[in-house]
Amino acid sequence: MTDTHKVLIVDDELDICYLLSGMLKQRNFHTGFVNSIGDAKMALQTETPSVIFLDNHLPDGLGLDFIPYIKQTYPDVKVIMITAHDGAQDRKKAHDGGVDLFIAKPLNRKLIFDAVDKLLVKEPR
Repeated sequence: MTDTHKVLIVDDELDICYLLSGMLKQRNFHTGFVNSIGDAKMALQTETPSVIFLDNHLPDGLGLDFIPYIKQTYPDVKVIMITAHDGAQDRKKAHDGGVDLFIAKPLNRKLIFDAVDKLLVKEPR
């Protein structure tokens, strides 16, 4: 068993995908990214990640509406919603759908590392 985790980034902004991927690789995560819900569904059929960073506004729908599908189909996958549209209604819908964490853009290294540490990193040995 390995301590390396796979992370799937679902965001239509390539800059965000590259930014997140670069940060997470510094922590030895294996990363991949897709730019739509449809592509995310296909990627999930191939390999199940430990964590999904999920944008809300995607070309083929809302990430908020995709969360219940992820949680029902892949219950062990942690979902971190990342969005520039940080409203109370969106936060409530995300939490009701089963999101594990909700992070408002703009993103920074501390927010990302704190999120994965909270969800994935085990107690020190």
